[in-house]
Amino acid sequence: MGTQMSPRTARVIDLDARRQRQQARRRLVRLAPELDGLEMVYRLDASPDTLYGMPLLAWGLREDGEVVGLVAWMESLTPCQRLDDDEHGRFVGYRDPETEELLDSAPEHKVMELEHAASYFDYEETEQVTLIQQLPELQGTHALCMDDGEAPWQLKQVFGWRLYSDGTVEALLADERHVEQTPIVLGDACLYPVHSRHRRVYFFQRQIANRIRQEDPATLEALALMVVPEGIPATPAAQRGQD
Repeated sequence: MGTQMSPRTARVIDLDARRQRQQARRRLVRLAPELDGLEMVYRLDASPDTLYGMPLLAWGLREDGEVVGLVAWMESLTPCQRLDDDEHGRFVGYRDPETEELLDSAPEHKVMELEHAASYFDYEETEQVTLIQQLPELQGTHALCMDDGEAPWQLKQVFGWRLYSDGTVEALLADERHVEQTPIVLGDACLYPVHSRHRRVYFFQRQIANRIRQEDPATLEALALMVVPEGIPATPAAQRGQD
């Protein structure tokens, strides 16, 4: 006669804790600028047979060892793999404009660069969030900044990017009242992280920013639709005067 098995102890799985651990392993730990013109390639559901290219701003090494391309997309510096949207685009791969080769993953030279840099700059973890790295902005990216109340939105040039120990990346903007010398460079006291002053922000490439500044009707119409239900409480004079 067999022996009676004791009931198996039930295990309680903390899904939130597991999710936090997974997110932590995907946080960025090191950045490297893209200096050779490699692009992100994506497609829109409205025209699936057409591919679009966008210059990569940087590459990022995640804690789990994955290297991802980064673009200033919508509201953040975004890993290309995160683009998976019916309206705004789906990531296809990376493209070398010289060879026209389409890559599924980061090129080996960028992987090696980031891995060696992360090994060399091996920061100790601290309880407080600390600044890890700063990159200059080399593509003329602009930020559309929106604040509380009826304040007009501001179109401001991005001068750099900061990577913090928790994996967040912040754009650096200039407070024009405290500019002491030009050109503005990283380390100047007039620079501040965008979310320290602005409630909401959208990033645009230089060409789109210029169309906004020139009040191109089609661009402003598309912009108004994008920020709904926020609206765009600004006058043309206020728009131009903030950059």
